[in-house]
Amino acid sequence: MRLFGFIGTVVTLAIGMYIYSLQVKSIDPSASGANVKDVAVISGVKNDLINIANAERGYRASEGKYGSLGELTAGRYITIRDGRPPYVYSVDVSSSGFRATATRTTQGSPAQLWISEDMQIQSSD
Repeated sequence: MRLFGFIGTVVTLAIGMYIYSLQVKSIDPSASGANVKDVAVISGVKNDLINIANAERGYRASEGKYGSLGELTAGRYITIRDGRPPYVYSVDVSSSGFRATATRTTQGSPAQLWISEDMQIQSSD
């Protein structure tokens, strides 16, 4: 009986690792031929976008509305300024949501990354 439990655990772990490897491949910039520096920059930009989105949530909880990038930095919700070269950040707000966008100022891919109130990072690729 213990043997079946052990085999079941091993099979479950194998399936989980396979699904995890598929997800990592789908979001890994190096899979598209990017160099190590681009991978680091894109990872940093994604982290910045998540931080901006979390700051938007906090700002809305305390102020009752979403805030511009300037309002978020002035209120000390974030310390991010206006970008991480070669990306610049912008935030578009409405009464029902926001969209924080990182736009690349040089040639390369992805040209844009963005996040909105659904907390999902999207890219132009």
